[in-house]
Amino acid sequence: MSNAHQDSRNVTAVKEYFIRGDTGRADLFDLFTEDFQFYFPKFGVGRGKAEFTELATKLLGTLKSISHDIDAMKFFEGPDFIVVEGTTDGEYGDGTRWSGGKTSGGRYCSVFEFRDDGLIERMHIYLDPDYAGHDSDRFLWGTNRTW
Repeated sequence: MSNAHQDSRNVTAVKEYFIRGDTGRADLFDLFTEDFQFYFPKFGVGRGKAEFTELATKLLGTLKSISHDIDAMKFFEGPDFIVVEGTTDGEYGDGTRWSGGKTSGGRYCSVFEFRDDGLIERMHIYLDPDYAGHDSDRFLWGTNRTW
């Protein structure tokens, strides 16, 4: 008898989203409905592939790399939703690096909602898009903190 944990269909889809997104795979949109809704800070609410491509193109245009730590993600699951908390590591185009949990930026929490067929119909991403702490004027409590 195996004690191996098997992820639910929805957790598997969320992990696959991060894997495909981090590697820039064109089949990322196979995980979504045609008119899915998404939210990203400083972008606002968007719908569908064209608007998500606009978000991704501009965001990724500022980055040299980004990766999500799949193994360290925490999942909270309901019948038709997943909330995932995690960290990212990456580097801006100017060479500034960040590492979630070690630097001020890089932590996120995202909410995914699914249709009955397993496709993602809503994805809201909550994070500080200042991954590397460039906006130092808003560190009201200083930067000598545990991140």
